[in-house]
Amino acid sequence: MKVFAIRDEFDTSNKNLAYLFYYENEKKFYIELPEDADPWETPLLLSSFLKRGQKTVNSYWSLMWVRQRIVPSDRQNLGQILKENGLEEYDEFELLMLANGRCAQDDYYLTLLSEEQLPREFLGRYQKRIEDVVPLKEGNLLVFFREGSLKKVNVKDIFKNDVRFAAIMNRKDLFEKVRIQTGGYGIYWNEQITIADEVLYKNGVDIPLTLGDFRSFVSNRVVNTAEVMELLECSRQNVNDLVKRGKLTPVKKNQKNTLFLKSEVLQRKWS
Repeated sequence: MKVFAIRDEFDTSNKNLAYLFYYENEKKFYIELPEDADPWETPLLLSSFLKRGQKTVNSYWSLMWVRQRIVPSDRQNLGQILKENGLEEYDEFELLMLANGRCAQDDYYLTLLSEEQLPREFLGRYQKRIEDVVPLKEGNLLVFFREGSLKKVNVKDIFKNDVRFAAIMNRKDLFEKVRIQTGGYGIYWNEQITIADEVLYKNGVDIPLTLGDFRSFVSNRVVNTAEVMELLECSRQNVNDLVKRGKLTPVKKNQKNTLFLKSEVLQRKWS
């Protein structure tokens, strides 16, 4: 991860107006605004988030801010521009670095920082980043946060006025494809349908369970086909037959393996 301060060329105090984070492997940008950010000093696209009380700019709009500062991907002579700058392909980060984030439309530029130079206030935000998410029934999610807490969140309440979410809520297979955003900044189904970590934290109901507890449960209570064969003292063919007859229900199945709840297997053994 690389961190940059966004500054104004004509501000002699070198005040950090915002912070740009870039995750190299995923090629994702995020922008963080300081607690004392001034809407009049903050870059225009970012100030709209500030006016809504949001200090973290999601990856989509962070990328939009970056793209405002570089040559567009549909530029007619793009190939020649890339060649002249030693680039083999269109890369937003590399293009941004060519002029340290400067562009003709404003006076902002970027300065590379170390993580130690970030404001201490960011530590609190990092603690609310997401470590894991588990989809449940009826639009609920289990969300594990970095500071150790677990919350149950009903996303139907969050998206009740958003028609884009209806298709996901009406299809279990789509809802279960929820993923964690790079850096734990939130969750998403696609680039347009996202929920920020702070929204999930605010709307969730605390559950007295930790991520370590959950991992312990999975480690001790989920078994694969080979372990089922050992517990039931039967062949793989017998296990497959139990599944076909609805006597055993897999919690996850793919071409390589099938997983079961150990408690259900033991109950089958008892019967």
